[in-house]
Amino acid sequence: MHVKDKVCVVTGAASGIGGAVARAYAEAGARGVVVADLKTSREKLAKVAGDIDGLPITADVGLEEDIKALIAAAEDKYGPVDVFFSNAGLSRKGQETASDADWDVSWRVHVMSHVFAARALVPGMLARGSGYLLNTASAAGLLASLNSMPYGVTKNAAVALAEHLAIQYGDRGIRVSVLCPQSVQTGMTTPGPSAARVDGVLQPPEVARMVIEAMEEERFLILSHPQVAEYIQRKASNRDRWLAGMRRLRDKIYGAPASA
Repeated sequence: MHVKDKVCVVTGAASGIGGAVARAYAEAGARGVVVADLKTSREKLAKVAGDIDGLPITADVGLEEDIKALIAAAEDKYGPVDVFFSNAGLSRKGQETASDADWDVSWRVHVMSHVFAARALVPGMLARGSGYLLNTASAAGLLASLNSMPYGVTKNAAVALAEHLAIQYGDRGIRVSVLCPQSVQTGMTTPGPSAARVDGVLQPPEVARMVIEAMEEERFLILSHPQVAEYIQRKASNRDRWLAGMRRLRDKIYGAPASA
């Protein structure tokens, strides 16, 4: 799908990949771009909206009522939503001992936000015979996250959700893609060692260009780093060997566990 003359909504749009993709949609000739983010990012969001003559809406994507209100505002301003880029994300460190609150917010933002958007948009898209659901997961959703179990597990679920949407609706006019970036320089990028940065760090505009190209090709899986495709193959071909390799990478990046 080409975004020219389309109505596009982008969450997590105050900065990073979301902000870059919102700008790319506007440059590609979108009829209207609605940008959403948390109230705490209101000023940055207003800057993005002002730069592209878009509509800024504050929303917590982990709340279904906020997703409904966001879509209603977009429709009131521009008409039916053609493209919904469900991109908002967060990072909470820790393994199984991470707090229930961190597990819950990770689940709501990384998984349920995509469910809420699909619930609200799929009926209209089916009726019109067209639409595009683009969800951000992560390379961690295809592989693993070494320093955050809540992140890795919920991003894996986000990939599975996108697959289910593509299976159910991909031959009924609704296109589905899942963006699985490795390291990109955003507000979520923290200093210090990171397994995600072993293949280099991209800038958000580079990823935005990839998103536009993938949407034009209507390609399901969008990888920022081509090396991830090889890692997926290794994981699929021999899961035990891959797990052993991930443990070695864990030790190399973060140091061996004290009990080892």
